[in-house]
Amino acid sequence: MPAPFRPARELLIQYARHHRDRRNIATHLVGIPMIVFAIGVLLARPTLDTLPTPAGVLALTPAVLLWFATTLWYLTRGEFLLGLSVSLLNGALIMLGAPLADAGFVSWLAAGLGLFVLGWVIQFLGHYYEGRRPAFTDDLIGLLVGPAFVTAEALFSFGLLRPLHDEIERRAGPTHVRDLAFPA
Repeated sequence: MPAPFRPARELLIQYARHHRDRRNIATHLVGIPMIVFAIGVLLARPTLDTLPTPAGVLALTPAVLLWFATTLWYLTRGEFLLGLSVSLLNGALIMLGAPLADAGFVSWLAAGLGLFVLGWVIQFLGHYYEGRRPAFTDDLIGLLVGPAFVTAEALFSFGLLRPLHDEIERRAGPTHVRDLAFPA
């Protein structure tokens, strides 16, 4: 298995090789945030402790611990703007999911599992268009790279991280729409 601490640039290029069809990228822009949100919902229980902050009290949950660990990972991959952006996005999704932990057990579990499964269904639909299996089937670190990839795609759309975008396109190829009538 490849090392999990490779630079973001290399991780994104490897991931992009499985994600060149624009429809697949579009499904990931929906599915991956939905999955991160669902993980935030599911891991918002139990509250392990509370911490005072300038903004109030932070409930220390498995979701917050996971966010902290992944933030350290993203920020140490060598693309600071990307690492910061994906960490802030993931943090927002986790915070938005936290109130669902206060719902009844069945509502909390149904929302978390339902959104998690729906997010994956959307992902696999994208891979149908791509004609390739998901990147995590070759390297489990792809589960962490996915949120960085969709964040990078959003940043690219604003003209940010142009050198990274150009290198991904040079090494993984340009995006396209695969002809499903005549798949390669």
